[in-house]
Amino acid sequence: MSRTQFDWTNVAAPSIADFDLMAEAAFAGLPEEFRRLCEGLVIRVEDFPDEETLDEMQCESEFDLLGLFRGRGRAQSEATLATGQFPNMVWLYRRPILDFWADREESLGAVVTHVLVHEIGHHFGLSDDDMQAIEKATD
Repeated sequence: MSRTQFDWTNVAAPSIADFDLMAEAAFAGLPEEFRRLCEGLVIRVEDFPDEETLDEMQCESEFDLLGLFRGRGRAQSEATLATGQFPNMVWLYRRPILDFWADREESLGAVVTHVLVHEIGHHFGLSDDDMQAIEKATD
């Protein structure tokens, strides 16, 4: 095999554990003051959203949702948890992200970072339009 060829026979799709590592790296790469504001935020990786979530979000396919924020964002309440309240959580959905990435020229890490930042934006109460404007300003 020449140096320019790549042996694809042992290459596998990134696992949930791989995505966990990418999400940790993406989060660690965010500005420190931004990460401090996310104290207590839980980041989970799943293959797909559950049926209840798909129904609630009115998705036509299990591939329609790349990530999700659930909880009480800082715009709605204090960061302190009330008794019985779940922590704020961000879900990243591995298979829809892989499908989305396959049609892009960005690296998978860049897509994971984009989805994570988008969902954390919901934590801070930013609208989708606000987040798009912020992303355009940073290009």
